[in-house]
Amino acid sequence: MVEPGIDLLLEEQRDLILGRRVGLVSNASAVRRDLTSVVDALRQTPGVRLAALFGPEHGFSAAVADAAHVASTTDPRTGLPVYSLYGQVSKPTPSMLAGLDVLLFDIPCVGARFYTYITTLLYVMQAAAENGMRVIICDRPNPIGGHIVEGPVLEPGFESFIGPGPLPIRYAMTVGELARLYNEAWGIGCDLIVVPCRGWRREMWFDETGLPWVPPSPAIPKLETAVVYPGTCLLEGTNLSEGRGTALPFEVVGAPWVDGWALSEALNALELPGVRFRPVQFEPFASKWAGQVCGGVMLHIVARESFRPVTVGLHLVAALRALYPHHFAWRLPHFDLLMGTDRVRRDLERGVAVDEIIAGWVPAQAEFAARRERFLLY
Repeated sequence: MVEPGIDLLLEEQRDLILGRRVGLVSNASAVRRDLTSVVDALRQTPGVRLAALFGPEHGFSAAVADAAHVASTTDPRTGLPVYSLYGQVSKPTPSMLAGLDVLLFDIPCVGARFYTYITTLLYVMQAAAENGMRVIICDRPNPIGGHIVEGPVLEPGFESFIGPGPLPIRYAMTVGELARLYNEAWGIGCDLIVVPCRGWRREMWFDETGLPWVPPSPAIPKLETAVVYPGTCLLEGTNLSEGRGTALPFEVVGAPWVDGWALSEALNALELPGVRFRPVQFEPFASKWAGQVCGGVMLHIVARESFRPVTVGLHLVAALRALYPHHFAWRLPHFDLLMGTDRVRRDLERGVAVDEIIAGWVPAQAEFAARRERFLLY
């Protein structure tokens, strides 16, 4: 079994937090390998003074819906203040940090640039640097592996909460490795310590770690969702349902005007590696097209090593535009922010082939892969 950083911190490097007032940036999905919550683990450790909690998007409970406002509150179980870092405030303020000695960051992520916890990581590190505080990162495995880089590298001018800086969509790094890159390559310069996880290898998928899967947010209920998410999340930037409000978020996509059989036939004819498409009907109970029956497809991953989610997501968008030119619509600027560039959308509108668009990403991907090397821990 892989050992997450929180276990090594509490079992072997406890001196880093003993006697210090700790602010924990985390959520309910952060657990030890025996499923003890990080909050309980810290409170049960003699000499550790857990003083405040900070929650990202979806709240400290990891249960609040996508894009919903999260208010600061008091944890009824521990009596600790819970500061929201999603909504009106996204970076810890000096008043939130008052009286704390160290910030401890431990949030499972899914390996996609637009999954907002990695933006929260950046803002936490910036706040620590501005206030002279140490940040300790308890590292965890990247659930979709650390060996496949995919997607365009975000361009200047497209930074947002769903894209903090020049990363490809699938960046193939752990949170601890990203923190090291932020701190040096992006010039944050905070007092940073990364406690690595033990036993993880870059080619490992989460179900090969021996660790229990706990959903990091409401719409990522299982590993299979995380595998397709870097590609089908692109549908958020269109008027298609990406499956939110169903039992299969990001695994099904569609709309009331989509013929699932026609769409699956068009996509399967492309023979994209590692995936097959099956026609489906579904009725979202929330989000886009709530309460309406949608036609569409479900993605079935048959070979995840060869599956390239960003490539597949772009082929989905292109096929939908081709089949339904009078129904398909962009949600702008959201699509461009997800992609980290407006070139992809403009190329699609000009009729550029998807394979040609993807080939244009290769030089920047290679440059990023080389640049990240010195920050890797595994």
